[in-house]
Amino acid sequence: MLGSIFFVILLFFILIVLFSSIKIVNTGHLYVVERFGQFHKVLEPGWHIIIPFVDFVRAKLSTKQQILDIEPQSVITKDNVKISIDNVIFYKLMNAKDAVYNIENYKSGIIYSTITNMRNIVGNMTLDEVLSGRDKINAELLRVVDEITDAYGIKILSVEIKNIIPPAEIQQAMEKQMKAERDKRAAILQAEGEKQSAIARAEGQKQSMILQAEAEREANIRRAEGMREAQLLEAEGKAMAMERIATAQAEAIMKVNKAIHDSDTDEVIIALKQVEALTEMAKNPANKLIIPNEVVSTLGSINAVAEMIKNK
Repeated sequence: MLGSIFFVILLFFILIVLFSSIKIVNTGHLYVVERFGQFHKVLEPGWHIIIPFVDFVRAKLSTKQQILDIEPQSVITKDNVKISIDNVIFYKLMNAKDAVYNIENYKSGIIYSTITNMRNIVGNMTLDEVLSGRDKINAELLRVVDEITDAYGIKILSVEIKNIIPPAEIQQAMEKQMKAERDKRAAILQAEGEKQSAIARAEGQKQSMILQAEAEREANIRRAEGMREAQLLEAEGKAMAMERIATAQAEAIMKVNKAIHDSDTDEVIIALKQVEALTEMAKNPANKLIIPNEVVSTLGSINAVAEMIKNK
């Protein structure tokens, strides 16, 4: 009976020792193991067997990227303005042994290194430089703090300034300055818009006057061309009329000459033709005939001869 109880107790003790000797490390973590109080090894993710009561897990560390949010800190700038700045730090564990044995608390080391160096950096800058130089401050802090944390196996990935809070009176002055600057820009933009509008109107009027002048010039040219063409047509018409008249007259003269040449026309007939021509000319009221006395006496003789011919 006693032997059975002892066997059960022994078996239970063996199981406890066996389970305690098995260590399972999750992904993203590292275990620092000591043997008899001294550093022995770092356990990677997976399962491991250690010696119970000999090996001891000194620390369980995360290898994931971690964030430290630093509380707002009072900082005095180069121009003696007291401002409040708070930071956010992104870091990652790179060496578990150094993080455990080279510093008591690596998180506190990161925080105090950041605060101290931030005050040194901002203390050499004016308020305007601080407000406009966040990137510069972040880059300088990252460089300095990363050099410090290398000693205890921490890699600083990024240092970011969350807020920069100046005193209330400074904020009011800045708001007034910003309002004045906005009003100034608005006035400049309005003046520039009015200037552009005036230029556009003047340019439009100029273009309108140019187009109007070109239209008038084109109209004058077309009117001149029309008048010239009309005059040319009129001159051509007159020339054609005169040409036709001259042609008709030439034909008439030719016919008369032919008739005189072909017939037995004597001086009496010629005289009669002259009388007929004078008669036709006298029919037109616009024609005025001045006949000398010799011509009148000749006409009388011709008239007498004509009467004689008619009697015959």
